[in-house]
Amino acid sequence: MRLRVELVVQVDGAEDLRGTALGRIAQDTHMPAAEREHAEAAVKEDDAEALAYLVDPVDLIGEVPGVELTQASWSSEVIDYDPDSPDWDPDEHDGAEDDDEEP
Repeated sequence: MRLRVELVVQVDGAEDLRGTALGRIAQDTHMPAAEREHAEAAVKEDDAEALAYLVDPVDLIGEVPGVELTQASWSSEVIDYDPDSPDWDPDEHDGAEDDDEEP
């Protein structure tokens, strides 16, 4: 089963966001040094990267009875968000998958 979640957030405290992400990276004892350096550099330059380091799909379903996470991927990007714009369609990606389903 695939669960698809899309979140739109507004970041008002970019420094706090980056600082928290850097703290999370520093506490990750399993991250190799080269990867840590890359992650720190990315977080310092890009708020979307900082957010991606703080969002953990395991936290979303970790305590749901009868459900085991077998794979997860996620990304974050900076967007121009206008909920009143006709160009903003939160379901724009659903059409292709609907075509594959049987009636």
